[in-house]
Amino acid sequence: MAISFEDVRQLAEQSAAVTAPCSCHAAALLAWRAVPLTLALDQFAEVATLVDDPYAEPTFAEYHPHGSRYDSDDAPIAPRYFPCNRSQVVRCVRCSRHYLRYTEAGGYFSEVRMRALRPSVLTDAAL
Repeated sequence: MAISFEDVRQLAEQSAAVTAPCSCHAAALLAWRAVPLTLALDQFAEVATLVDDPYAEPTFAEYHPHGSRYDSDDAPIAPRYFPCNRSQVVRCVRCSRHYLRYTEAGGYFSEVRMRALRPSVLTDAAL
């Protein structure tokens, strides 16, 4: 079961308070991006899920009320909308910053993508 919005907000605020330099922060994952080769997936520990029900198909609708796009740094992080609704919350084991991570599955590929969990763009938008 997915963690609450309040818990997500708290993790985002904890991340914003981290000031230590780290390779995860240097990767500038402000928008959804493929995990750069400079980051190893084992640098991140899964701490929670935003998937409400693993047996239900979540929406592919995105939330962009102000004209942002999926790959915009200022796009809202809306947990009920794609791709957040298919994401895991992960924590960098080196610096304790939190990120969202999901696997994009195309016709002939799959790619792990991540985005920094930031309180400035987090929104509790209803479906």
